[in-house]
Amino acid sequence: MKRYEYVVIGAGIVGLTIALELKRRYPDAAVAVVEKEADVAYHASGRNSGVLHAGFYYTANSLKAKFAKDGNKEMQDYCRSRGLAVNPCGKLVVASDETELAGLEELKRRGDANGVVLQWVTEEEAREIDPNARTFRKALYSPSTATVDPVQVCQSMKRDAAALGVDFHFGAAYAGRLEDGIRTGAGAIRADYVVNAAGLYADRIARDFGFGGRYTIIPFKGVYVKYAKNKTDIRTNIYPVPNLANPFLGVHFTKTVDGSIKIGPTAIPAFWREQYRGFSRFKLGECLSILYYEAKLFVTNAFGFRRLALSELRKYAKPHFVRLSMKLARNVDPGGFGPFLRPGIRAQLLDKKTLELVQDFIVEGDDRSMHVLNAVSPAFTCSIPFARHVVDTIEAARNGARGSARRKG
Repeated sequence: MKRYEYVVIGAGIVGLTIALELKRRYPDAAVAVVEKEADVAYHASGRNSGVLHAGFYYTANSLKAKFAKDGNKEMQDYCRSRGLAVNPCGKLVVASDETELAGLEELKRRGDANGVVLQWVTEEEAREIDPNARTFRKALYSPSTATVDPVQVCQSMKRDAAALGVDFHFGAAYAGRLEDGIRTGAGAIRADYVVNAAGLYADRIARDFGFGGRYTIIPFKGVYVKYAKNKTDIRTNIYPVPNLANPFLGVHFTKTVDGSIKIGPTAIPAFWREQYRGFSRFKLGECLSILYYEAKLFVTNAFGFRRLALSELRKYAKPHFVRLSMKLARNVDPGGFGPFLRPGIRAQLLDKKTLELVQDFIVEGDDRSMHVLNAVSPAFTCSIPFARHVVDTIEAARNGARGSARRKG
């Protein structure tokens, strides 16, 4: 059996960019990506909106703020270098009333602190950007926000990695830790170092290695609805002022890479990790564990979970969902929306001690393994510089262990 220096669990955007960074930094190292599905981007990476965020939502001391601005540029540059489509459509963040102007001011402060270009525009200027945008007095415009095709990007990165000599093992679900690697559904894989980028199951895998004990994943279902009438009624991404107490951005208009229009996403609490449709992929033990924590959040109303859950569940009713979007735009036909699109699941980390949703990226590990525990939005945007950060962290852990061994010797 071939032995690898590094094995990466998970073939989403984070796993792919980490594998590419490892191979570029250590060209002679044997690197493999292990994935339970038949191809890359089956879950969050292939089901997200494709929006490349500018980086103004995040506090200046966060990893998200550190990587979003550069990640946006690097991902756009990557796509253009590979001939992949980019829609440089920008974004308007609009206010619905007087009370939301303070939220716009806070976003502008964060954007300035993060070095992100973010422009104040009047109601009239907002309508010049998008004639159907609806705002109260003023709005914020982000010219660097863009959209791409996330599946197309992940497929391109898979080709790049394979060309560099990275091996892919598909249909190989993680089944446990070994002293010299991991067990998978397709057999054992020997490796000196394990990198866990497993998304919805990252916390479970981390615990096998002695990490992530403070956290658990709480899944949230994100659903979009396509505006089927035309591609012209909305020109740019239009977002509401978010509630910054939680990591969700609210129902908004997305202008996709091909110019199509959709509204969403929801942030509906899911009852098992891959609750995409019906009882597909249902696991009783997983469901009971998640229900336990969701019930705890509901009873304590931590971070306003009770109101969030009830308001999000209402969005299963499409007319209500559509009405929410109408607050952001005028002259959009409520009857022009089609069916719900393919849902995604957000792997949101919960701190079990504080009962707070973890808002920033979390990475834990040592000289034998590294675990990406929380890589929620804008992880797709941040993925290229974030991968460098993860590999830097791995390098520091391994070098530190070697230095300690030498001192002991």
